[in-house]
Amino acid sequence: MLTCRTVWKNLAHLARANSTLCRQNVRRAGLNNGRRPALVPEAHMSTGPGGGGGGGENVLYALFVGAACFGSGVYAYRTISGDRQRYQDRLEEIASRPQKAVAQESTTSVHSEAPAVEATETEKTEVSEQEPEAAAPSEEEPSPTPTAEETHPGETTEPSPAAEPEASPEEAAGQPAAPVVEDEPPAAPSEPSPAELTEPPAPVVESEPAAVAEIPAAESPEPHSEAVAETAAEPVVEASPEEAAGQPAAPVVEDEPPAAPSEPSPAELTEPPAPVVESEPAAAEIPAAESPEPPSAVVAESGVDSAPSPAKIPSHAPYLLIGGGTASFAAARSIRARDPGARVLIVTDEPDLPYMRPPLSKELWFSDDPSVTETLRFKQWNGKERSIYFQPPSFYISPEELESAENGGVAVLTGKKVVHMDVRGNKVQLDDKTEISYDKCLIATGGVPRNLQVIERAGEEVMKRTTLFRKIEDFKSLDKVSRNSKSITIVGGGFLGSELACALGRRSADTGLEVVQMFPERGNMGKVLPEYLSNWTTEKVKKEGVKILSEALMKSVTCKDDKLEILLKDGRLIKTDHIVAAVGLEPNVDLAKSAGLEVDSDFGGYRVNAELQARSNIWVAGDAACFYDIRLGRRRVEHHDHAVVSGRLAGENMTGAKKPYWHQSMFWSDLGPDVGYEAIGIVDSSLPTVGVFAKATAKDTPKAATEQSGTGIRSESETEDVATSPVASSSPAPAVEQQKDSYGKGVIFYLRDKVVVGIILWNVFNRMPIARKIIKDGEEHADLNEVAKLFNIHED
Repeated sequence: MLTCRTVWKNLAHLARANSTLCRQNVRRAGLNNGRRPALVPEAHMSTGPGGGGGGGENVLYALFVGAACFGSGVYAYRTISGDRQRYQDRLEEIASRPQKAVAQESTTSVHSEAPAVEATETEKTEVSEQEPEAAAPSEEEPSPTPTAEETHPGETTEPSPAAEPEASPEEAAGQPAAPVVEDEPPAAPSEPSPAELTEPPAPVVESEPAAVAEIPAAESPEPHSEAVAETAAEPVVEASPEEAAGQPAAPVVEDEPPAAPSEPSPAELTEPPAPVVESEPAAAEIPAAESPEPPSAVVAESGVDSAPSPAKIPSHAPYLLIGGGTASFAAARSIRARDPGARVLIVTDEPDLPYMRPPLSKELWFSDDPSVTETLRFKQWNGKERSIYFQPPSFYISPEELESAENGGVAVLTGKKVVHMDVRGNKVQLDDKTEISYDKCLIATGGVPRNLQVIERAGEEVMKRTTLFRKIEDFKSLDKVSRNSKSITIVGGGFLGSELACALGRRSADTGLEVVQMFPERGNMGKVLPEYLSNWTTEKVKKEGVKILSEALMKSVTCKDDKLEILLKDGRLIKTDHIVAAVGLEPNVDLAKSAGLEVDSDFGGYRVNAELQARSNIWVAGDAACFYDIRLGRRRVEHHDHAVVSGRLAGENMTGAKKPYWHQSMFWSDLGPDVGYEAIGIVDSSLPTVGVFAKATAKDTPKAATEQSGTGIRSESETEDVATSPVASSSPAPAVEQQKDSYGKGVIFYLRDKVVVGIILWNVFNRMPIARKIIKDGEEHADLNEVAKLFNIHED
């Protein structure tokens, strides 16, 4: 079409010029003919040709112009027709490329997966006993076998059709099947076993592993799942590797129906590869909501049944995300949103898929389900149940199929740690010496929980009885300890320590567990809350059944008589069965040395620019990123909301967005379902504070807030709103900090140079956009009581 348009542009002005010139000549000829009888004498007209001397020339000229126009039209028509044909041929060529590529992969997979065949010797013997006639012709052909790897008798039928890769799986299964069907019908169910021994397992893992995930969906009793599984099976049988994968997949689950998948294969081979684009994602999404299998179910199913070799690690990932936490998942989701065909690989040293960490110290402890450590499902404060994982296993694709996935996807490589990073070579090295190259990389390694030196020096026995709370395995371990121990001591008075103290304190009422919390400050969260509010919080924690030891500094820890003895510097002695150290987080910057990345000396973490970029093709997000805040200076934040926002922005910038990080992230903490707070900016008890409080109502609790918002994870970034001209409450404000022991709800402002740099909303929810706008404006306020009215805390 572009060629036709170009030709028309070139000929249009010529046609218009010719037509204009023709009209002018005709008009001029008419005028001349009309004037000539008056000017030429009578005698001359009688001797001239009839009709005037110029009439014949005009007729010839008109004929010439008409012929030229006709020729131009014919040329344009032929050109357009030719372009249309070439365009159609081009479309057909593009449509046939995936089929050709699949056919080429089949030839390579036939010869590369021979070792996997040797793992099914028992099936080979059964086939040889049931099909003696079919085994005989297969044993006559080993001599012309071109590869030495194919030593199994059932594989010797493959070299002959190697020149025709599209028909090779059918011929391999068809040759032994003919005598069986005619002479011995009962042996029909065993037909797929020779084909299963030859090729199928390898394509299931390497070329089209999605077929393995689709098999359970086809067996489910729901008709919708069956329909989707059938549509997804069509592209699997289009080319030889997928067809081979489809035939053995049924015998892996059942022994009788293997012949069923082989029947529709001829008809499905006629289908173009277009259904691959449409049906595969649907088949992957529907089982996602139903599959309760563990994260490695998809890979394990194909790996155990098809090949004894370990899972193949892709050698290249266009988008490589190091770390399997919230920031990595947010980045992967953002990358796929902007680049739907992107291939994303997440590498994590944890055995679990990406999950949210806040419930580990909050909702999971209040679950009534005794098997919560196995299901990792919990009821949110609003009563709704959900899983701790962001997405079920079927949302992801296996690492083996990442390179061959036509529509891309997100793969998670669990249990692997990146130990070295080559920035110049754009590649990383795993702990098993495997190398993975990348185009763009995100470092979201998070952090590791700190420990006290006095505990580390105490010896191995003390370390065995100490939990550094961070991961799912730590939650499971502490849950088991709390059920089998008589006393637990929590060291630390911050967010994590206070949340765990409240959670274990409530459990102590039923089990008789003694819970002790000790910290060097005067009250709970003494580094964050003003002293009066910290003391109030301490009393609240005590009411939960927790024994509080404030201003406690550990001097030594020893193990005596199967008990841990903690000696404080003031002489106090605490005997306990287990210690939980919740004393902060250390950013994980292990890759800084090998990658040559800069680490901030004041706050820790990788120093990045406003776009969260550390190098031209390396970004950092989450707890490990030390970024520059245009309002509050350089910072490093260790909260869920920051991980979501920074990961999302890093993913957008990895696809070319080039957006700066200006978001003021928030964080929240709950002391059970009745007391909670949300905070933004710099909240440091060493700063001057102004608090405005009001009487709380039944709706001023975390439980009521989640019931209203419909979500248990109060990450304001998930459903971000913009504060625009809030309407202040007309109710009078009470005196600042005058209501003793009645801090039902309120707003605490943190000031630096008379400017608000941090805000805590105490039992005030869904007002974070207003707080963000106040900090963003950076203005001085003469009366913060009036500012507090913007949050409507005095309304009933």
